[in-house]
Parts: sequence; structure tokens; C-alpha cells
Amino acid sequence: MQDSFQDRPPKMSEHLPKDHPPVPKQKVGVLLLNLGTPDATDFWSVRRYLKEFLSDPRVIETNKFIWWPILNLIILNFRPQKAGHAYAQIWDKERNESPLRVITRAQTEALAARMSGDGVMVEYAMRYGNPSTKSVLEKMQAAGCQKILLVPLYPQYSATTTATANDKAFDALKEMRWQPAVRTAPAYFEDPKYIEALANSIRDGVAKLDFEPDVVITSYHGMPVEYLKKGDPYHCQCYKTTRLVREYLGWPREKLMVTFQSRFGPTEWLQPYTDKTLEALPGKGIKKVAILAPAFSADCIETLEEISMGGKDTFMEAGGENYAYIPCLNDSPGGMDMIEAMVRRELSGWL
Repeated sequence: MQDSFQDRPPKMSEHLPKDHPPVPKQKVGVLLLNLGTPDATDFWSVRRYLKEFLSDPRVIETNKFIWWPILNLIILNFRPQKAGHAYAQIWDKERNESPLRVITRAQTEALAARMSGDGVMVEYAMRYGNPSTKSVLEKMQAAGCQKILLVPLYPQYSATTTATANDKAFDALKEMRWQPAVRTAPAYFEDPKYIEALANSIRDGVAKLDFEPDVVITSYHGMPVEYLKKGDPYHCQCYKTTRLVREYLGWPREKLMVTFQSRFGPTEWLQPYTDKTLEALPGKGIKKVAILAPAFSADCIETLEEISMGGKDTFMEAGGENYAYIPCLNDSPGGMDMIEAMVRRELSGWL
């Protein structure tokens, strides 16, 4: 027997006048958030990106009256050319995009395919650059997403990464007349699915090499020590990720080590530094190394240019014999299994 009107909740459109604009069907949305990328490798494209990135007070906590002239009069006049050259080394010339955007889009498409039966809209946005978080949130809201899960793709939490991604989303929400309900996914540095996927990627990566590494390095993006002292949990979460992976693999402590890369400016950053470690290892008899970057969900300039290329040059010039970079999880089956499991868990009660 067909339900009567009183037996079911009325559709929103049933009470609208005939000339009312169409109301989209309500749906749940998932927004994957990543750091960002310049749109091209030329000076001005890189400058625009760096200006937005380095103007974020969560990234650079220096007093703005001191930082503004340093940034605008010095850094933005010289660094874009150097950074543009680095981006050019790893740029996807076929798509004319950075690997970060190409891979994040692939992750989005893979997750959308996995969740197609649930009617979930999956999109991605960048904290700095395009597609902007604001534009994508507006697109999702207009498409009928009244519930949106924000998923910062940073395994380890830091105010400089996870918080800035959420900040940008909240800034956009403040300007919306009709706000969707929003959840934020937590950092997943100790998630069993993440540890399993990361450990398997290391095991598989090492198995494909034509040499046996003396040590495997987990190189995490660096952070000023001052931020740690102010309460940022990133440092501890990095060490816990590596410890859990080592335990999963059953490796001895000395086989898997932690370092920190990408330091910037004269202040002290988290140590040991990746570049200094690579310089010192051959002198200690460690001449065969594999390295990966667990803080990144997708390969980017910091992994492909700085670690895979620059790190190899540093190590080999210091007397190393074999050096290999193990890619990020990217859109691999194991990586996508982890992202899907996390998303489904955080959507509990919405699907």
C-alpha cells in the first residue's frame, strides 16, 4: 500500500510556489583538502602562490610588522625564480599541472568511484592556489550538499597544515547565507589502516630495489622548534607514526629512522635535519639508503624535487652508493583503502 502524505516527511519542493527556482536534491559531500600549488612555473604564478602561503599567520608566526617587509621586499623578489625552477623539474608537462594537483584529483576521482553507490559528492580544494576552498564549498552547497565532511590530507596534525586547511573552509562558511552542516576529519597518524598502508608501501618499495638499504629514513616536513614549545603535537605524532610502522614491520629500531626536511629561515627547526643526516651517513659506513615522506599524502615538490632529486645528490656527493625514494601513498589501492575507510567512519550517521 502506498504511503500517505502523513506517513512520510514532505519534500522541501512540495511547499514551494510554482515559479520558485529549482531546489537541488539534498546530498552529503566530502571535500579533500591539500596544501596547494602554483598554477604554472613562471615567476608571477609562483610569486602569487608564495605570497598567499607565506602570508598565513599560522605558517609564519613572526610579528606581521617585521615579517611584511621581509616577505614583500626580499623573499618575493628572489624566491619565486628559484622555486619556479624547482617546480619545472617535476612539472607534469602533459597536463601542465603540478604533481600535487594531478594526484589529489586522482584521489578524488578514485574515492568518488568507490562511494558512487552512496550518492556522495566528492571534491577537492587547495588551501593556497586553485581550486580554492571557497569556490569548491560554494559549488558543493549549490549542488545540494547540506552536510559536508572536510578531510585535510595531512596524517599528522599541525597548526601550519591541518588547522590552516580548516581555517580557510571556516572563512568561506562565515560568508554563506545558507551554511551546510560541517564535520572535520581528525589527523590519522596512528590509524591502523594508515599504518598498514604505509608499512606495506615501505615493504613493497624495498622489495623492488636492486639493493638492500642499510637504513630506511622517514623524512617529515620540518617545523620551527618554537611551534613545538607552544604546544603543536606534530613532532610527537611523527615519531609515533614511525614507531608504529616499525613495529608493524617487525624491524629493529636502527633500521627505520626519523628526520625533518624543508627548513626555512634562520630559526631552529625540528631535528635531526634530513639534509645534514644524508651528508653524515656515508661517513658512518651507511652507504645504502631508502627514504620516504610520510607527512605527505601525495607526491609534490617537497618529495619529488627536494627528497628524490636533491636528497640523492646530497647523499651520493657525500660518498653514498645507493639511494632510492619510496613514493607517497598517492592514489594507490592501499592508500585509497585507507582514505575510504576513514571517510566512511567519519560519515557515520550521515549515510
